[in-house]
Amino acid sequence: MNSIDIQKLRNAEYLQYVKDYLGIINLNTPEQLGIEVKLTALTTKTTELEALYKKALASDKTQELLLLDERRDNAINGIYYFLVGYSYHYADDQQHNAQLLLTNMALYGSGIARLNYQAETATLNNLLRDWENKPELTDAITSFNLNSWVSELKTANEEFNAKYLSRTQEYGDASPETIKTKRDETSSAYSALRDRIDALHLLVETPPSPYATVINQLNALTDQYNKLLINRTDIPSTESPQI
Repeated sequence: MNSIDIQKLRNAEYLQYVKDYLGIINLNTPEQLGIEVKLTALTTKTTELEALYKKALASDKTQELLLLDERRDNAINGIYYFLVGYSYHYADDQQHNAQLLLTNMALYGSGIARLNYQAETATLNNLLRDWENKPELTDAITSFNLNSWVSELKTANEEFNAKYLSRTQEYGDASPETIKTKRDETSSAYSALRDRIDALHLLVETPPSPYATVINQLNALTDQYNKLLINRTDIPSTESPQI
């Protein structure tokens, strides 16, 4: 079967992918495929993960995080597109300063606003540290009068991190299981089921294989989510954040 780096999916995407995966299998008479044990294991883990995810969504702090994440995303994207515009400026010094800052941003990858919560927080901290401590970058920021933008980005990122830690503490007190831990368990069950189907398919000696149809359907689903990941890497813009 086609592979996917499932850990790169955000929580909502991850959950929907696994649920769709199960849905396709259940439409193909799984009781005749010899995969009941693995299927039940993944179904159980998915149900547990969904319960944790819904619990996190219900938190008031989660809604505040959504707004703060959008705020910092708007700031970093605003700065990025401002600099892209100036990278075409007719004045050499303006063009040079814009390219200097864009090159620095590129060190942290494209689409910073598309990173998961923790990764974006750390990336923005590192980027802001560069802009504060490297004279040539500080001068470039000042030349464009971008200090207010940078201040907004820093404030939004700091407030987001404080709220995130507060929610983590609240959520940890409410349940010893975290979404990350449950995702890891779900991923193990997913891999076991996928490998079971693949193995049984390879063992079929006389075609047609009873697993060919479900494999083709699962591959079509996986391809859709792989395209989502590719588009996220290529396009530096905002998207529904990870919860």
